[in-house]
Amino acid sequence: MSNAIPEPVTKLIEALGALPGIGPKTASRLTYFLLRAPSELSTNLADALHDLKTKTTFCSNCGNITVDDPCPICSNANRDHRTIAVVEEPLDLIAIERTGTYDGAYHVLHGVISPVNGVGPDDLNIAQLIKRLTEGNVLEVILATNPGMEGDATAMYLRGELTQHSVKITRPARGLPTGGDLEYVDTVTLMRALQGRSEM
Repeated sequence: MSNAIPEPVTKLIEALGALPGIGPKTASRLTYFLLRAPSELSTNLADALHDLKTKTTFCSNCGNITVDDPCPICSNANRDHRTIAVVEEPLDLIAIERTGTYDGAYHVLHGVISPVNGVGPDDLNIAQLIKRLTEGNVLEVILATNPGMEGDATAMYLRGELTQHSVKITRPARGLPTGGDLEYVDTVTLMRALQGRSEM
């Protein structure tokens, strides 16, 4: 960047620009907004980022983001732990929870199989899922990966891995738009897709 821009400003623009969905112009606007904003806003943002990295962890059982391990869903005895919904990301878990119709457990993969991006099965949280099936009393696994090429490929791979276990394998009904992400699907569509899931 130009020498006319102080280094701290340049560093923040570059840091914000590295975030997904934020280009150079947006990063610059956010930086200059923070420069003009009251200092407590920047302090609160810095504290929130620090807490995000120091006070959160991934649940050792399901992979969800949590403060306490195991997470509140895994430690809730009122949930049906015989059913596990496998999702790509924690945001997908939140989307299903918003429907208020699912009371089972979850498993977060933290991604999908994507050879183009160099992501293979070993890069995902699959080994822990297999361990849960081996150790627990799981009756059904819902492969709730996002509809689309990578989500479907991941579901098919998981289906192959899970068939050696005596569990029912289902997939949410195709009320979900192909190529869409669970976090953006409206609650009614997602609720109906879950209720109308079919065996793979």
